[in-house]
Amino acid sequence: MTGPPERVTIEVDATLIASHSEKEGAAGNFKGGYGFHPLMAYCDETSEALAAILRPGNAGSNSAADHIAVIEDALAQIPAEQIESIEIVVRADSAGATHDLLEFCREHRLRYSVGYELTDRVRAAILKIPENAWVSALASDGSERENGRIAEITHLIDLVAWPTGSRVIVRRERAHPGAQLSFTDHDGHRFQAVLTDQPDPNIQVLERRQRQRAHAETHIRNDKDTGLRNMPFRDFEHNRVWLMRVLIAHDLIAWTQRLLLSGELARCEPARLRYRLLHIAARLAFHARKATLRIHGAWPWATALADASRAPERSPHPPDLAASAHDDKPGLSAQRPRAAARAQHATPAAAPAATGAALHRPHPRS
Repeated sequence: MTGPPERVTIEVDATLIASHSEKEGAAGNFKGGYGFHPLMAYCDETSEALAAILRPGNAGSNSAADHIAVIEDALAQIPAEQIESIEIVVRADSAGATHDLLEFCREHRLRYSVGYELTDRVRAAILKIPENAWVSALASDGSERENGRIAEITHLIDLVAWPTGSRVIVRRERAHPGAQLSFTDHDGHRFQAVLTDQPDPNIQVLERRQRQRAHAETHIRNDKDTGLRNMPFRDFEHNRVWLMRVLIAHDLIAWTQRLLLSGELARCEPARLRYRLLHIAARLAFHARKATLRIHGAWPWATALADASRAPERSPHPPDLAASAHDDKPGLSAQRPRAAARAQHATPAAAPAATGAALHRPHPRS
């Protein structure tokens, strides 16, 4: 928390939101349902919600224009004085494997890691891999997984249509008990492929980073517990504002957990956090020009709430970036022109609110 991260991973994923009444912008989706199909962007390193666009239910999953729009909005959240020094990786499932999107990433010096379709030529290349070329996949803690082997097939397929430096890494694993294999699965294995331009020679690390894309699905599930499960208004613009409110709630929870909480409370999902802290009964009392928030001492997490309220006093102050913001340095337009245009016209993101306010504060009328 003392400076910018070395890498920022922008997670891009879409989700379906059902609508049970006629609402502006609602439409049928590819699963036979009816509603909306928003596209979300998150920062994997900080768990923040960076951007989202509300779309009709019939919006395409692999729309490059929509992906580029939400990525531009996400880039606008990165401070202009930091963006050139940070490695930025765009991560998505196979819906992100479009030529327009990856050319956009290359134009703006963004690394990418996206799912890659298992075409016939990819499957044929997989069958050519010698057994000794497969290496174990890594678990989240860095240990080798028992079920999961990976290999690189860049030299076995033609990638001339993709940006220079693109690589394809494949993973095979035994199907879990009860799972059904398709007729294209070879020797009882399931396969997945990753298309990336990251130069890291360790394919185990690159493949593990792509599997961490599941974090986006977790964020979306949490957001559906924080208001995203349905769009409550009839007007499309009102629902778009509702989506922005969900992102604000997401960020407030993310920063509360990162800055104020510890242990299990720093990791739990919104439903549990809501029960343990956010819905706790309390009484606000005023005396001697001070406001005191009184909570029941027998509540199991009363001490955790009191500790959280004092955490801002113990946190180091962030560095003063005001001077660096006015340095005469090349702007974003020199190397990330479209990102610069979005950053110059975007409304600055609000600073994280002090969710865990101090238990004792001067009376506002004093």
